[in-house]
Amino acid sequence: MPPTKEQEYIIPARYRRMENMHIVFWLVKDISWCLIWKALGLAMFIPTLTIAIIIAWRTRRMKSELAHNLAIAFWITANGYWMISEFFGFDETIVWSEFTGKQMALVPFFIGALILFYYYAVQRPREIRLNRTTTM
Repeated sequence: MPPTKEQEYIIPARYRRMENMHIVFWLVKDISWCLIWKALGLAMFIPTLTIAIIIAWRTRRMKSELAHNLAIAFWITANGYWMISEFFGFDETIVWSEFTGKQMALVPFFIGALILFYYYAVQRPREIRLNRTTTM
């Protein structure tokens, strides 16, 4: 069998720097949440989510990257909402049916999970089948 050439995923340095800053913002947000530093936690939520959305937008042409980056953006949304519910004291309050403020974070968590489920159950098998037919 001839060796196969694996497709490379190359990230421009300016994009990589933004992704690295994204991790810094995310950590500062979560540390602030843990220490109940409301102002800093809320302030860090904005750039953390904004950069996640920018990263998803930049990877929109690569279905695998887009799916994972959208899941991350929804994860950060859920995480930020949960943080806000605790900061403003409605985390244990019933806000809809039997769900508390904190549990409402399940909505964006599930959206992210559904995106990944769709990718792995539908899109990825389709990509594998397509690659098999084009390389034969």
